Amino acid sequence: MRPAGELAKFAKAHPDNTIMVCYGGRSVNASSLMQVMMAGINCGSEVRLEVSGNDEQAVLDALVKKFRNGFA
Repeated sequence: MRPAGELAKFAKAHPDNTIMVCYGGRSVNASSLMQVMMAGINCGSEVRLEVSGNDEQAVLDALVKKFRNGFA
């Protein structure tokens, strides 16, 4: 699956948290595949991740690990 799909899948697997991806002056909800794709994030681009919810630090740590591993 492509990174945008993996990101949306990850976000949907954590329904008690809201995951936002900030890029190019926009913030999009990571659980929406269409929003992530419409953000136009290119490979190698720098993004900011915002997580709010129950286990936000653990979710953020797992998400950063996914980004660093190229969603492999």
